[in-house]
Amino acid sequence: MPKLKTSSAALVAEARARIEEVETGDAIAMLHDPQVTFVDLRDIRERQRSGSIPGSFHCPRGMAEFWIDPDSPYFKDVFGEDRTFVFHCASGWRSALTVATLNDMGFPAAHLKNGFSEWAKMGGAIDSPEKTS
Repeated sequence: MPKLKTSSAALVAEARARIEEVETGDAIAMLHDPQVTFVDLRDIRERQRSGSIPGSFHCPRGMAEFWIDPDSPYFKDVFGEDRTFVFHCASGWRSALTVATLNDMGFPAAHLKNGFSEWAKMGGAIDSPEKTS
């Protein structure tokens, strides 16, 4: 196995040092703010198992750069709205990397510092897991 030049932990630490991180308690308080959209980067299977933040928009991590880019054929209108976007994953690692990239693209976004798992642990509202047919 080749030796990596940079570890995944180092990439996450570098991303976290330069992006806006929202503490869980603050995010829970933002839930009913109509100017805030929570964006869930987790895999659909994670949402099906654990539920989701009420009203969150599901954006698979692999599509984020394309969905926020108005010049992309995959652009989603929600990302053209004037609002605060708070991205999250399960623990805050994937969302830190994603938000760093989106910020590099010029898209203003923040991330939920400790992810959905901390949200659930602190008693944040959760929509029931999605049912599959």
